[in-house]
Amino acid sequence: MSDKNAKLLSVLKLQPVVPVLIIEDVKTAVPLARALVAGGLKAIEITLRTPAALEAIRAVANEVEGAVAGAGTVLNAAQFEAAVEAGSQFIVSPGTTQELIDAAADSEIPLLPGAATASEVMGLREEGYEVLKFFPAEQAGGAAYLKSLSSPLAGTLFCPTGGISLANARDYLSLPNVVCVGGSWVAPKDLVAKGDWAGIEKLAAEAAALKG
Repeated sequence: MSDKNAKLLSVLKLQPVVPVLIIEDVKTAVPLARALVAGGLKAIEITLRTPAALEAIRAVANEVEGAVAGAGTVLNAAQFEAAVEAGSQFIVSPGTTQELIDAAADSEIPLLPGAATASEVMGLREEGYEVLKFFPAEQAGGAAYLKSLSSPLAGTLFCPTGGISLANARDYLSLPNVVCVGGSWVAPKDLVAKGDWAGIEKLAAEAAALKG
């Protein structure tokens, strides 16, 4: 498990912001990912919320140099396996079930499981997880809540996701128990629809420059 924690950390430490993407049209996946990588965001989470998601992961994994493709919104073992088969190098879930934990235990690909309460964090720590997704971050209590967990649950690191933007990202990144944040603001739907890859590269560069 320590190897998987280290592997996951190596991905999440590539940048302060992990783009969280909903790909409606697989044709946009490669140019979008290239724009994000050019802006400095190499680790990219493509959520399994659309029929195009798995094909998009496969395209990014195979065609975008420098990209580290991951799958988000993974809810069960079948989705976990399909995401790995498509080329995902990390898996993200909004919460955690025993089925997901078992699927992750049988795979070399690391899981970033979601947690929103101290009890959920403690349960995942017992399973050997040291790096967790805090979701939904803003709605679950925000940076102040996450800061309050840093002392009693020392040693656990988080990637907060949900309601995070350029305006509040630093509030999270300044915390001792935050390794990075997840956000969708770097790939707005309108820019993707227009194919404004230069605009997305600029947003990615702004996000990549964020410090705590």
